[in-house]
Amino acid sequence: KRFVFISSIKVNGETTTGKPPFLPSDTYITTDPYGLSKLEAEQGLFKLAQETGMEVVVIRPPLIYGSNVKANFRKLIETVDKGVPLPLGAVHNQRSLVALDNLVDFIMLCAEHPKAANETFLISDDDDVSTTLLLQRIAKALDKPSRLIPVPVGLMRFTARLVGKADVAERLFGSLQVNSSKAQTLLGWQPVISMDQQLKKTVEAYKHETTV
Repeated sequence: KRFVFISSIKVNGETTTGKPPFLPSDTYITTDPYGLSKLEAEQGLFKLAQETGMEVVVIRPPLIYGSNVKANFRKLIETVDKGVPLPLGAVHNQRSLVALDNLVDFIMLCAEHPKAANETFLISDDDDVSTTLLLQRIAKALDKPSRLIPVPVGLMRFTARLVGKADVAERLFGSLQVNSSKAQTLLGWQPVISMDQQLKKTVEAYKHETTV
């Protein structure tokens, strides 16, 4: 028997700003309660696997996007759709994301591939983007202008700290990259859908939802 556990990149940490992309073998630096709970679950599963002979596969995805996406990603789509000007036209960070279709395909592969047993994988679209570029791609999928104003990131970080939103600023301006090469070299996996294709599907579902 095999158990495929969907963990979180938060196990590795919150940011790779000024650092190389996260690897599955990195030392855990998370202090986030959610990340810690996922780490404890991973460790418990691997211990159970040793005791029972059950196979375990751990997948740590970054931000997942796709049809019926919620939370902050949904807010980005709504904001771009409404044509709201955003001071995010000069953000040069790098963020890894994973399309829902790619994640599902990888889960199915991990459930069957012999070499996936008792391994930990980081997964992404292998198409890292800045916040600026992501908003531009969302706008393209919506067939709307992006309306991005180039405001210095340092100024926005300073303002965010003043109002107690440093964590929000890090998500917008910081980098969080994953190295998913293990999935490719060990299992031969490749993304089955591009970011632009998944964004188009995501936007189509959003439009259908908002017009029903």
